[in-house]
Amino acid sequence: MQAKLAIIMRGLPGSGKSFWVNNYLKQLGIEQALHVKQHGYFSTDSYFEKQGKYQFNSKMLSQYHQANLTAFINAMANNEPLVICDNTNVAKWEYMAYEAAAKSLGYQVRVVLIGEPKDYKHQELCVERNSHQVPLSQIKRMAKLFELDD
Repeated sequence: MQAKLAIIMRGLPGSGKSFWVNNYLKQLGIEQALHVKQHGYFSTDSYFEKQGKYQFNSKMLSQYHQANLTAFINAMANNEPLVICDNTNVAKWEYMAYEAAAKSLGYQVRVVLIGEPKDYKHQELCVERNSHQVPLSQIKRMAKLFELDD
């Protein structure tokens, strides 16, 4: 039997987290990739999508993070073989619940950091590439708070 895997993405907006996920899923083949996208892929950003447009609302952030975590846990409770959390996860506490739930439900956990959040050139690249028009000032603020493993 194949081991169950939980992947937790980390990185600044525009770092390439979703790009990495899409490339990873392509390697699995179209059928499995589609299945994971429908049943095992979780991003708090998706809750801000309204009629195909991203509409961020800071008042809803906490509620949407909780809904995303709940959906992630429910997928594992349903024995989805692969689950992915595609959030920025700037601080360790932001993904601790995902990691703890995955481990308690028998999943291997892989935390994937994309880019170098503390590197200024990387921050500038993130500003150019992020799909939600997050400005450099906000990227810098997030980068300053970004907790790296020692």
